[in-house]
Amino acid sequence: MLMNVLRRFEVLLGVAVGAGLQCAAAAIPFEGPVAPAPNGRIDEWIFAQVQQRHIGPVTLCSDAVFVRRVYLDVIGTLPTPDELRAFYQNRSPDRRRALIDRLLDREEFADYWALKWGDLLRIKAEFPINLWPNAVQGYHRWVRTCLLENTPYDRFARDLLTASGSNFRVPPVNFYRAVQGRDPAAIAKAVALTFMGARAESWPPDRLAGMAAFFASIGFKSSAEWKEEIVFFDPDAARNTNAATTAPRAVPLFPDGTRPGIGPDQDPRKVFADWLTAPDNPWFARAIVNRIWSWLLGRGLVHEPDDLRPDNPPSHPELLAWLEQELVAHQYDLKHIYRLILNSRTYQLSSVPPQGPPPPEDSFARYPLRRLEAEVLIDALCSITGTTEKYSSAIPEPFTFIPERQRSIALADGSITSPFLEMFGRPPRDTGLESERNNRTTASQQLHLLNSSHIQRKLEQSRKLRTLLQAGPNPRESLNRLYLTILSRYPTDTEAEAARAYVQSGNTPAREAMLDVAWALINSPEFLYRH
Repeated sequence: MLMNVLRRFEVLLGVAVGAGLQCAAAAIPFEGPVAPAPNGRIDEWIFAQVQQRHIGPVTLCSDAVFVRRVYLDVIGTLPTPDELRAFYQNRSPDRRRALIDRLLDREEFADYWALKWGDLLRIKAEFPINLWPNAVQGYHRWVRTCLLENTPYDRFARDLLTASGSNFRVPPVNFYRAVQGRDPAAIAKAVALTFMGARAESWPPDRLAGMAAFFASIGFKSSAEWKEEIVFFDPDAARNTNAATTAPRAVPLFPDGTRPGIGPDQDPRKVFADWLTAPDNPWFARAIVNRIWSWLLGRGLVHEPDDLRPDNPPSHPELLAWLEQELVAHQYDLKHIYRLILNSRTYQLSSVPPQGPPPPEDSFARYPLRRLEAEVLIDALCSITGTTEKYSSAIPEPFTFIPERQRSIALADGSITSPFLEMFGRPPRDTGLESERNNRTTASQQLHLLNSSHIQRKLEQSRKLRTLLQAGPNPRESLNRLYLTILSRYPTDTEAEAARAYVQSGNTPAREAMLDVAWALINSPEFLYRH
């Protein structure tokens, strides 16, 4: 590869490949011109603490940064050049809010967040989960539909906890089938992790046993259809389990220590779901608003987002409590929480560190730099080059083949992967822990992007790029299109001059030289990171 090209662009971009995004605002337009004033309750709490810690001054990100950031954070997709031009030409002071509303209503929102929920719910056909392809497709489709229709979160959770029926025909029952182990304690741990953000394995044994008793009456039985399984309420299941272990029958006990009244023919799962989704429940709303904050801002108000416990307090307790109240007051409308966070000045801060010592991560005094997830990154590369990826799985039967035009963020099955997805940290979906996804940068990732035949073929065989870079009466327009496609912004005058000098140097044919420029841009941290 032409490493001299990349060295030219190190100067131009103000970065070194793989060194992170430590660029000056004068070199790249990451910062907006105006210091932010609070725009609601979120900013009041965050900015008050920023001031108390003597951090600052903090600045907003530029429009060019915001539009790319919000597309990636809300729909996991790069904006097109036409979408970018429309946003840049819109001079309305409310244009950011309007863009957020449009993105939350797009179908890609459901695709991207079904990917996030697929990780938490362990949507995976093969070992060690073994949902099987038919069930995976139905389960993923159900989750995506709930997101598309903005199903209230309390109903979403209740459906997962109380469903009965065929794993092929009643998709939510796969929540129980995706647990590694069918004993009540294993199920209780999965419920606590998913809906309470708690790691129940660290609870006192009697507390875990009390919660596990709510799930002791779940029955599983096969049918005549291959790999079909029925999940149902079985009043005899708990008695049979206790008889087999000679252990005394556990008494259902809520995690807060209260004991419910449950009739002999009443499904304890429904009693637990009533308790969990009650407006005054201390875990349910807190766990999900903390997850959303973490998904959008890099870390939770409680860190880690699936480790809520009394001795792990939130960085901003009043803010977390207010977000909980907002979710309940708006009938568990998750998009309301997204809007509150996305429209805040806190979310729209620059990623460039304020002056002085680096601010603590839990101050949220800057937007956190985060590498694109594996699926988002390969989709972005395919979008830029007009190429596709092939995914298939021959085991187990029936064979699974993914249409070439389907994007990676829409993959339903965690078992279907590729060397690229594995290399860039796609989670195995075995535990439901957020930490299963690894977004750390490695040397092998850098080498793959710099020097692999996989990426080189995408560039060299890209009809889209060659059409994009066709020489015309205005070479600057070709460069503008290239920057809009890859970095979602126009080049600065300095960047344009450096690119022009390289292309016109005569060392490489003009079209090939522009492909070198494209290669340099996709290897820049500005492309590889959210910023």
